[in-house]
Amino acid sequence: MIPNERNPRTRPVFKLAAIDDQEKFKPLPAPTGTYPYRLNINKLIPEINDDHLSFQMAGDTGELSTPEYQSRVISALTEQCNAHNAQTPQFFFHLGDIVYNYGQASEYYRQFFNAWRKYPCPIFAIAGNHDADIDPFQPDPPQSLDAFMSVFCSKKSGLLEIAGDTGRKTNIQPNVYWVLETPMADIIGLYSNVPRFGNVQQDQKAWFIEALKIAASNQKAIIVCLHHSAYSADTNHGSSIHMQMLIDGAIRETGIYPDVVFSGHVHNYQRFHKYYPGGQIVPFIVAGGGGYAGLHSLAKPDDPEFPDKSFLLDDVELQNYCDNEHGFLKIDLCRTVDGVLIEGRYFTTDTGEAVLYDSFSIQSRIHSEVIPMVDI
Repeated sequence: MIPNERNPRTRPVFKLAAIDDQEKFKPLPAPTGTYPYRLNINKLIPEINDDHLSFQMAGDTGELSTPEYQSRVISALTEQCNAHNAQTPQFFFHLGDIVYNYGQASEYYRQFFNAWRKYPCPIFAIAGNHDADIDPFQPDPPQSLDAFMSVFCSKKSGLLEIAGDTGRKTNIQPNVYWVLETPMADIIGLYSNVPRFGNVQQDQKAWFIEALKIAASNQKAIIVCLHHSAYSADTNHGSSIHMQMLIDGAIRETGIYPDVVFSGHVHNYQRFHKYYPGGQIVPFIVAGGGGYAGLHSLAKPDDPEFPDKSFLLDDVELQNYCDNEHGFLKIDLCRTVDGVLIEGRYFTTDTGEAVLYDSFSIQSRIHSEVIPMVDI
């Protein structure tokens, strides 16, 4: 049931007018760490609890002209971190588009370092299309992701000149696609490049399959994060066939289902369930309302410009959405006798405080046996 009755839509859509601009693909920068590009969270947060972990998540927090929405989101995030209770978040995981409209180093102080000045926790990130894009009119343009790599993928943590007086140090993520290892879950961060619907090349696909196998063999919950949304019902982007093929292809090859897939790119909140053969359900959650002023509304039912009648969209059902307020996710991982319980809460922030809007629970799968070539 969808509590927000402004739009009765229940299926994702494709956008007919959207151009799949694959020519915008940019070569990836060299990794700063070693294969298989894994970072143990204890290197940055040594006091992590083995049985409970809380963190926050959103995408598309950058803002050029109307910073009040970004400010309200970050203020609410900061207030939760300063609560110092049993479920205090210990880090933020960014789903991409940290700065707009291009990933220039000159924008990082205004849109990231200064905006997040009071946020007390570490910030991990995957890059969005805007972080990786290059202004074609910029004299002596940088390479794609130069600034992102210096901020988030430094070989050792330190201060950058572009951080100004904020004191926030660089992160030490090993690559633009990488795994954050926590005691209960592997958070797999994919990099989906610049094109409107994303583009993941074969070497990263092979790495993704290996990351799923490692998580399964270690009996970890599997959280997959990517910027471009596989499923969306919005009017700005719609669903990405490329990301659908990426996720389903990995499931087909490994027999391993992610416990949940998070994305940004679309500036709103949407929670889908995808029903796979055999009773497997994978939530696909869009959380791209992190601060960019312009939100993306959902397509009205039966709008011919946004068709939803496709076998690629079958078995995918919209559970809840918020397309008229900004907000963020708080995720709690709890160890149980059955594995790991993933509890999520989505908070809206446009009133100036965090207001609970949606909540969900996911019991992680026990990956005791890998059966490849699943028929999906």
